[in-house]
Amino acid sequence: MDFDVTMIINALAILTMFYCLYLVLSLKSAIPGGMVGKRWNFLSVLVVLFTMGYLATPFFDQIPPEVLQPVISLIFLFGAIYVVVTVRLIFNIIRELTE
Repeated sequence: MDFDVTMIINALAILTMFYCLYLVLSLKSAIPGGMVGKRWNFLSVLVVLFTMGYLATPFFDQIPPEVLQPVISLIFLFGAIYVVVTVRLIFNIIRELTE
């Protein structure tokens, strides 16, 4: 099997997502309930979805284009949602700390 730059980048991305998944799950017990806990649970679900999406990237060349386009669009959509939830969570934490 011939390795190219794309495969190396995919492998690094997958390893990074597994590290993020480990962090999200290991920090869960330290997160209090309430607003932070709810958002953390949602972020955890998104990290699981991203990890599954990243695991599929090596097989993208085998997926028909009519299926691949919606999959990629969903990954982008969930990425945007992840960023919104993360920024709002940080915003609320900073607001709580400065009050």
